[in-house]
Amino acid sequence: MKNKIYLLIAFLCVFQIVNAQEKPFFESYDWEVNPNYKVDKEISEDMIAVKEKTVTEFYFQEDYLVEFFLEHKVLWLNSDDAIEEFNKIYLPFSSEAEMQVNKARVITADGKIINLDKSKILTAEDEETGNTYTYFALEGITKGSFIEYMYVVKRPPSYTGNKFYIQDDYYKDQVEFDLYSPSNLLFKFKSYNNLPDVERDTLSTDKIHYKLHVSKVEKLENEYQAPYNASRGFILYKMDKNVDNMDVDIISYSNIAETVYASYYPEYSEKTKGLLNDFIKELELPKDADQESIIRKLDFYIKSTVYSQDSYNPDLQDLDLILQTQIANESGVIKLYVAVLRTLNIEHELVITTDRNEMKFDPEFEATNFLTDFLLYFPTSKKYLSPNASGTRYGFPLPYLTDNYGFFLKEGVVGNLKSVTGRITYIEPVKVDEVLDVMKVTIDFNKDNLTENTVHLDRAFGGYYAMNIQPFMHLIQGEDARNDLVDSFVESMTYDFEVEKRELINADAELFGIKPLQIKVDFTTEGFVEKAGRKYLFKLGDLIGQQIEMYQEKERVLPLEGQFHRGYNRTLTLHIPEGYKITNLEDINIDNSYVKDGKELFFFKSSYQLKGNTLTVTANEYYKENSIEVDMYEEYRTVINSAADFNKIVLLLEAE
Repeated sequence: MKNKIYLLIAFLCVFQIVNAQEKPFFESYDWEVNPNYKVDKEISEDMIAVKEKTVTEFYFQEDYLVEFFLEHKVLWLNSDDAIEEFNKIYLPFSSEAEMQVNKARVITADGKIINLDKSKILTAEDEETGNTYTYFALEGITKGSFIEYMYVVKRPPSYTGNKFYIQDDYYKDQVEFDLYSPSNLLFKFKSYNNLPDVERDTLSTDKIHYKLHVSKVEKLENEYQAPYNASRGFILYKMDKNVDNMDVDIISYSNIAETVYASYYPEYSEKTKGLLNDFIKELELPKDADQESIIRKLDFYIKSTVYSQDSYNPDLQDLDLILQTQIANESGVIKLYVAVLRTLNIEHELVITTDRNEMKFDPEFEATNFLTDFLLYFPTSKKYLSPNASGTRYGFPLPYLTDNYGFFLKEGVVGNLKSVTGRITYIEPVKVDEVLDVMKVTIDFNKDNLTENTVHLDRAFGGYYAMNIQPFMHLIQGEDARNDLVDSFVESMTYDFEVEKRELINADAELFGIKPLQIKVDFTTEGFVEKAGRKYLFKLGDLIGQQIEMYQEKERVLPLEGQFHRGYNRTLTLHIPEGYKITNLEDINIDNSYVKDGKELFFFKSSYQLKGNTLTVTANEYYKENSIEVDMYEEYRTVINSAADFNKIVLLLEAE
């Protein structure tokens, strides 16, 4: 669950009830009694949306603002997979919603209409969440059939920021989005990814009508590592103004800042202060600890001892109860971090942002869609912390929350007066020199059996490369478990090996972000050499492990979104057996890179030096850009495939 922003707004001050209203739109809307839907018979698509109409109307009913949400779809199904996917239509029905209209029908290829029997409107319960779902169970669907369904729900209004997708992974012939509101409530819209703008219908007088009608929408298929949802055509909308009070922005980040501040930065009672001091004693902080050491200790301690539940239970947000029970929900965990940092007088800022893989933060459109995930920022070190991600640690927040904009909230104190200021600022990603995989390998040949090697592997993992292991080393107990961990890195090179010596360095969970996790292992293997007549084939590329290969049969359409900047430094030292030489050393040389505006964004470079019988190979690979736009994709793919090409290098050893 993401930690959504829930606003406490005094709506009675914002909205003025409109007495004279037309009836809701849905009451005069219906599907065609005798439909005549058609598609091009030459089309080979599995499915096409012949029509998708969505209407959301904000309406005053019995002195309350409600929302009527209508969805009407006509889908042409032309494959067994499509039929399987859509023979059940799930409706967005919740305990707070009231169904006003729900009906569906199947129109076969020969025009026969099969109306859905009410007995086929069913409910089911999700065993994990306990949520109840309402769905249509459609029957009689064959290839070439149309399914048509329409429903209307009345629900509490949602207007602080809504996202509506226009584009999907199938073709659409006619897409219509309409929003109606009382004449005194204005909405604001923004279209993304080349969609036309939403327009206001100037002919509508008794109510305000906004619309976006698109006759053809191209399908958008997902691609490898693409930010698919962020790339689809969609619109955002929010309630903006009440015409009777045009000076007030109904949804603004300044208002949100005050609401969030009141929730996370309250005045603490004497009881709470005492509990906080007791909690801080449990951290066992050294008297001379610097700020970064304190933050690291706090982060490790909370994530190791406080149990976080995915629940809205108010008790799990009560700071006193959290300090006593060490059980909290996501909001409660943030309150705990903030309270301890304030008590210790550690300067910090609360940051709210969104996952750029789903939707990049737009600094020019204020809506709660962009306020889904929390970070803590420390200006002294310029580092971040993800309070609600137990698998992360200070300095290495969830990577998809970085390289993005965010809303920064800072507490200010002047005398006895406390306040909050907010600003939108870019969240810098972790630099590549902090996310390194450093490998040093030395290889010797058995003089009596050249198919056998003695290998010394020294490998160090820093930053995100260590994050799934090093912070949890206290949980990996016992010599056997730790030996298995070391051996797993040898297995990435070869399965045929016998370990002679192992060493695990910096295996303290609290060293994450300070020192890299390092393994040293000596082993013998016959997995790297094959004899071919009088020649020997040494699989040099296997030393770096199998690499990703990116093939692209079709032209790339979507950008690629990487998690974090990263680098690989590899030094491979091979002691060539006496009386032998390597005849294809030039195969080692690979040099592929991409430079933009004078900056080398990503590269793979491998080369060698030969001194006597010692061959030293370096193979370095760096990625200093997360967002790979389509115009640089081929260069990126070339660099990625360069590592895969190196992995295939086999050196030929021949007698001199």
